[in-house]
Amino acid sequence: MSESLTDSELLVLGLVSEMPRHGYELEQVIEQRGMREWTQIGFSSIYFVLGKLEKKGLVTSEKPTGAKAKKSFIMTEAGQEALVTQTLSAITTVRPTYSSLLMGMIHWPALQREQALDALSQRSKAIQIELIRIEGIQLDQQPLPDHVEALFDYSIAQLKSEADWLQKTLDYMTCKPWNT
Repeated sequence: MSESLTDSELLVLGLVSEMPRHGYELEQVIEQRGMREWTQIGFSSIYFVLGKLEKKGLVTSEKPTGAKAKKSFIMTEAGQEALVTQTLSAITTVRPTYSSLLMGMIHWPALQREQALDALSQRSKAIQIELIRIEGIQLDQQPLPDHVEALFDYSIAQLKSEADWLQKTLDYMTCKPWNT
């Protein structure tokens, strides 16, 4: 399979690989595992993604037998191959991230000194709150499988790195004469 999958497609494909699932069950698993901490997928898009995966031949669906039965999706052999290929690609490929912070820093000169410094300070406080929140989720969900623990560690390391950068930048910009 040469066509790459979106993050949402890869997430759903991976969950279907565990066992046959229907859309509502996928939503429950995504919610229970806190997967929205790492990827953006809305409840309404799960069925859309399942349809795309089925169209690509990566999953097939079982027709429901009862009146209230839900349509379940099963991974195909092509889906298994795509899952392995795309998972390896996701781990090995470096993709740029585009934080809104970068756009704000580009336009730093448009701000008044106090506005700019206050904005950095507010972001620093927000990062600290988010760090506490993520660490709390990690603690509440113990024991975690090693790979999930690594996901939390990655998110926490990113937040700590940004907090460090924010403090250094705030210290520097506070001492530096203002751009005029």
